[in-house]
Amino acid sequence: MEIDGALYASISKQIEGGDNWLYLWAEGAEWLDKPHLPFWLAACSFKLFGISAFSYKLPSFLFFLLSIFYCYKLSYSLYSKKIAQLATLIYATALHTVICNFDGKVEIYLTAFIIGATYHLYKALNKNWWWHLFAAALFCAAAIMTKGIFSTIIFASGFIIYWIKTKQWREFLNPKWYLIILLVLIFILPELYALYTQFDLHPEKLIFGGTHVSGLRFFFWDSQFGRFFNNGPIKGSGDLTFFMHTTVWAFLPWSILLIIAVIKICTSKNTSANNDQRWIIDGSALITFLLFSFSKFQLPHYIVSIFPHLAIISSFYMIEIANEKTLQKINFFQTFLILLLLVLIGWIIVTYQFDSISWFLIVIAIAVTCIFYYKSENLLTTITIKNIGFAFILSLFLNCLFYPSLLQYQSGMMAAKWLNLNHISQPITINKSNSSSFHFYYKGKIIYNNNPLVAFDSATKNSNIYFASMRDLRALTKDSLQLSILKTFPHFRVSQLNIQFLNHLSRSKTLDTFAIAKIK
Repeated sequence: MEIDGALYASISKQIEGGDNWLYLWAEGAEWLDKPHLPFWLAACSFKLFGISAFSYKLPSFLFFLLSIFYCYKLSYSLYSKKIAQLATLIYATALHTVICNFDGKVEIYLTAFIIGATYHLYKALNKNWWWHLFAAALFCAAAIMTKGIFSTIIFASGFIIYWIKTKQWREFLNPKWYLIILLVLIFILPELYALYTQFDLHPEKLIFGGTHVSGLRFFFWDSQFGRFFNNGPIKGSGDLTFFMHTTVWAFLPWSILLIIAVIKICTSKNTSANNDQRWIIDGSALITFLLFSFSKFQLPHYIVSIFPHLAIISSFYMIEIANEKTLQKINFFQTFLILLLLVLIGWIIVTYQFDSISWFLIVIAIAVTCIFYYKSENLLTTITIKNIGFAFILSLFLNCLFYPSLLQYQSGMMAAKWLNLNHISQPITINKSNSSSFHFYYKGKIIYNNNPLVAFDSATKNSNIYFASMRDLRALTKDSLQLSILKTFPHFRVSQLNIQFLNHLSRSKTLDTFAIAKIK
């Protein structure tokens, strides 16, 4: 899906095809934004299994499984097996976990590295710490080479708060924590070398509209502090409440439980809630959430990196603090919430008008029957089964019905597949906008041209087929050029849905039209 998933996949394809593992290219130009590690991993998968959506998503899915493993291990080490089991189920079935897996977001890698580093750092607190220290440094370096140095705050803040809370001041002078910093600096050398080679050695390159752009400065400062303070080359507009309302839908169907858990744990006199080690998780989640909220650059998938922490907090509350009366209220509320969400899915099905839904209706009917007729003497088990059952229905709906239908309106992907199917492999001229999915799926050569009115004549020397919006193609019509439309494709930016698009009666009003045209 455009933008991020298709863009990152096309960058990884560029690495695999060009065999230059140090330079990142996107849409015909050198690219400076994210670190290299996720692209290297995807490019390795392309080398092994060929270029496909499956190959791109495979490494991130494997690391997702690793994050599940470490979520279990960490919560088991901090609390108990029962809390670990529930926390793992909560994390694995949260809505945005499913969405990020579908989209191939780098946050899936980041989450695995963060929860892995946290686990090994926790184990390094004990006497046998050498192996865990090395593993923690490796995971920490991987997190930095995935998202930048701010990712270290996510796991380091929890331990700092824990040491302050328990007055373990000597830990701040413990040589092993400085050793881990040294190991991390060694492990991130491939990233630093790649940035230095591509950008610092070539100050003449035009990046962000200027020259003398340092890749190392961007990595250590502009991409992190620059976004936070909004004074770097990539800017945003922050909202203090953004991640509050984002978490409400992103952590479904567990979000209400999370809100209750946070409130109750903070106010509870239960001795279990006063366990100081919980601050390794709670402190990390708190600091990260505040950091994200105060940042000027905000996107919904950022919050996924602390989903294991939120899952552990929710699980701890459900098992250690919530009494029978509270669980009864939660069970009633969760039943109401699930019914409401099922009605919403039903409304989307009726409004959208999918091509084939009979199989899904049969599956959903069976699943709903199982969910609401399942009875257990243990209320916690009943609540868990209901939520996981709904998560299954929602995942099936999104991955097998909703997103595949949406992607029919992603014109770049559909155009590339049409060209491949018709064995048209000659160079195609294309604008940079809406081109990521086209670049990933098209098997031939692409010529990027962002100013068709000025540069089109020179571009046609190498290519007489153009992929662009009908609006741009109409602007090209002049005496010396004749356009022959080969195929048109409906287009909508599917990552930014609205009710008008979801309604099949008004959808046509929201669509743009892209076309493959032959120039004479």
